[in-house]
Amino acid sequence: MTATVPGREAPGRAASRRARETPERPPGRTIAVENDLYRAQLRWERRYVRVLIAFDAAACVVAAGVAYVIRFGPFGTRHFDTARDTSEWYLLALVLLPLVWVVSMALNRAYEPRFLGGGSEEFRRVVNAAVRVVATVATVSYATKAEVARAYVLIVFPVAILLSMVGRIGGRGILHRLRRQGRCMHRVLVVGAGESAATLVRLAQRDPTAGWSVVGVVLDRLPGRHSHDRPERSGFDLLGVPIVGTSESLHTSIRATRATTVAISPQMDGETLQRVLWNLEGSDVDVLVSSALTDVVGPRISIRPVAGLPLLHIREPELSGSRRVMKILFDRAVALTVVVLFSPLLIALAVAVRLTSRGPAIFKQVRVGRGGETFKMYKFRSMYVDAEARLAGLQTSNEGQGLLFKMRDDPRVTRVGKFLRKWSLDEVPQLFNVLNGSMSLVGPRPPLPREVAQYEDDVHRRLMVKPGLTGLWQISGRSDLNWDESVRLDLRYVENWTLAMDFVILWRTVFAVLRREGAY
Repeated sequence: MTATVPGREAPGRAASRRARETPERPPGRTIAVENDLYRAQLRWERRYVRVLIAFDAAACVVAAGVAYVIRFGPFGTRHFDTARDTSEWYLLALVLLPLVWVVSMALNRAYEPRFLGGGSEEFRRVVNAAVRVVATVATVSYATKAEVARAYVLIVFPVAILLSMVGRIGGRGILHRLRRQGRCMHRVLVVGAGESAATLVRLAQRDPTAGWSVVGVVLDRLPGRHSHDRPERSGFDLLGVPIVGTSESLHTSIRATRATTVAISPQMDGETLQRVLWNLEGSDVDVLVSSALTDVVGPRISIRPVAGLPLLHIREPELSGSRRVMKILFDRAVALTVVVLFSPLLIALAVAVRLTSRGPAIFKQVRVGRGGETFKMYKFRSMYVDAEARLAGLQTSNEGQGLLFKMRDDPRVTRVGKFLRKWSLDEVPQLFNVLNGSMSLVGPRPPLPREVAQYEDDVHRRLMVKPGLTGLWQISGRSDLNWDESVRLDLRYVENWTLAMDFVILWRTVFAVLRREGAY
């Protein structure tokens, strides 16, 4: 049970006392969080949505203005195509397009809070809304025989989409920064059995940008009823989250914790889950049910009704096909562009490595790639040439877990090497691995042969795709991750790979490098 602070009532006991003092409502009526309190807690959501709406409208106005200036000159000085193709049409578009743009976003649910702040669904809905606007404009133009300059259309919509995306990325960055400070959070009440509920709590505490502030845990039954039911002191004392009741007293627990979201773990039986959902209908509380398939997300999951029963349809991971070809072409095009544009920097870094320590500028190391095939991975040398020989003597100072060796102040790292690692510049020569096809821009961490030799069966799934220059491990803490977390992230990437995920990871890698988290 949760320890009591001297002079202060324990959270669980306080919840029980408030439950006794709060009269239950008659059966058949839903007990919800107080509306005024709920509105106060989610006021930040409404402000965030209003900012997005304003930015989307402004993006469309700017896009319309840019398209007009490019096509017709600053003051319409260039000629129009037809007599009806006059500036009045485009001045009207400057007023109507933002309204149509925002309405289309709203109809496509691009402003719903559940899609904001994380994942790629928000961006997909923006693109879908933009496609609908284009289709609407094309239909109206055809029906009214209005002449619209094709060059204008080809400029205004791509620019509007780009600006809307930039606005949402910027808004998400600000939101994540506020969440790291403990602001703009959802008050979450976790419901479930001991260990499954503990997993949800750990995930929420591990990533504050998800916006979950777990304020209480509701178990299927209180620990201590039977000695053998006590789930290791409930597993929550160390996590600092109080147990506030059982599923039978869910409504009381919601009021006591002022929760705005209820997260239900997958181990709850179907009958109990259905009863909980019925009781919460009509309330102002969001209900989330965790899937037992924790690492299968996104487009691989769909609902297939069979005989009136909704079943989850899980597609196989896409490990080949046209999208893989697109990924290869994209990888090599980006790698070639970066190498050409930044070749002076690469040469300067190579010279700096050679002049400051004995040995080659490029360090070559055998790694294991797709299908277990080995290849030589290239990096700027950041250690002294005898680093491998000195490794055995440093094992007692190993700060890593599992198969990884990590040491914050590794004496084998050169002075220039510390700078290279700090800004992840030692990884840049891996672009040549991308060009020769042994690596990808995004993928699992490239393992050493000695690590692969100790893999358990499930971990071998990391080798089903090419290793990457960056990946989920890169944007989630890098060297600060333990072995299990690193494996979990790599397997999640293998299971759920998409081009959209690659783009998001590449974008977030830029900020991970700038923050220098886990870089040593």
